[in-house]
Amino acid sequence: MNVTLNYGCDGLEVALPDDADVTVIHKPSMPQVGQAANAVLNALHNPVGAPPLSELAGSAASACIAICDITRPVPNGLFLRPVIEMLLAGGIPADRITVLVATGLHRPNQGDELAELVGDPWVLENVRVENHFARNDEDHVLVGVTATRGTVVRLDRRFVEADLRIATGLVEPHFMAGYSGGRKVIAPGLAHAETITTFHSARFMAAPNAANCLLQDNPLHEEQLEIIDMLGGALALNTVIDEQRRLSFINFGEVLASHKSAVDYVGAYCEVPVARRFDTVLTSAAGYPLDKTYYQTGKGMVGAMGILNPGGDLIVVSECSEGIGSKEYADAQRRLVELGPDAFLQSILKKSHAAIDEWQTQMQLKPMAVGTIYLVTSGLSEEELSLTGVNIAASAEEAVRDSLNRSTDRSVAVIPEGPYLVPVCQSPDTVSYTHLRA
Repeated sequence: MNVTLNYGCDGLEVALPDDADVTVIHKPSMPQVGQAANAVLNALHNPVGAPPLSELAGSAASACIAICDITRPVPNGLFLRPVIEMLLAGGIPADRITVLVATGLHRPNQGDELAELVGDPWVLENVRVENHFARNDEDHVLVGVTATRGTVVRLDRRFVEADLRIATGLVEPHFMAGYSGGRKVIAPGLAHAETITTFHSARFMAAPNAANCLLQDNPLHEEQLEIIDMLGGALALNTVIDEQRRLSFINFGEVLASHKSAVDYVGAYCEVPVARRFDTVLTSAAGYPLDKTYYQTGKGMVGAMGILNPGGDLIVVSECSEGIGSKEYADAQRRLVELGPDAFLQSILKKSHAAIDEWQTQMQLKPMAVGTIYLVTSGLSEEELSLTGVNIAASAEEAVRDSLNRSTDRSVAVIPEGPYLVPVCQSPDTVSYTHLRA
């Protein structure tokens, strides 16, 4: 049979052996929002835990709207203009409204890419749209130090000093923070490099509950909650999309209440029970825009590892059209290859601050501890391939065929959507892998 996995913009069709027992894992069918424009306005007029946006705008002189960077398929084109129009109608001058791209420590989004990200030329023509630069000291305000773990919190001054602070985003599984969206758009999205490298350090990543779909006792989530409290609160507009990237849910309101409501909704779809584990698992890095770099590919590996038999083969397809990722990430991967997984982990465990992008390498150790990883890609150079730390396969067909030939079981699990879906094994002998290697 043939299956199509998310890969780049067009997908990747894979022909699986006729005698293979194939289990394709999808989310349950998600309802779609029929009239998206009306749904946006309804959310703004009927918020969760806050007054309507029109009322808030009437008593504010400035606003900052944080949006995710290009790595997230957020439907900004649906909601940015209605939000801005409501702020303008409330009396906030256009020159006091800023749309701020929450890049974290990722590169800025500019030119045609920025236009694609915003999704509506009207926004670019009428208000400031700017990037967050985590390494610019002068752009940040010291908010304080978290009481629980001592994180020094510096956030982008454009967001901190705005009368209305609005975080927007997509709520989906996140392999460190439990779920994306809401508070995560603020920190790490708008945080200074010092703050990001603290709560992305090895001690945070090593926590068992720093994992997909887990918020309880998740140190990243708890730190983000404390940061929101130190900031004095914020608003949020959260969205959920289905496998075809159509709007399934939208709300607006107080940032924590809005996020919880969105998590309650999406959790019923993205956490998919599976009856067994497999020797062969084929997954993706979610396709464009998430699979533009190898840096993000680890999310697909981690998302699928819960249904991989120990010692099995995990095959991930990722276009990597922009290469491996940042220079800092390439350096971390080089150390992984040179030192090996165990020595690499020991080299970072006692550090108070992670090296930039080092945390993504640490997260890759988790699936590597469960089984053997195979990567199928068309975007990496020979040098970059040597830094992945995993095996390279010429094609998904070849990788699956070879894996089935090594196994006594002709079964293969396929996760076309990659990390946007988290399969949860419910067999009686289920074990947790979140503690392994990290």
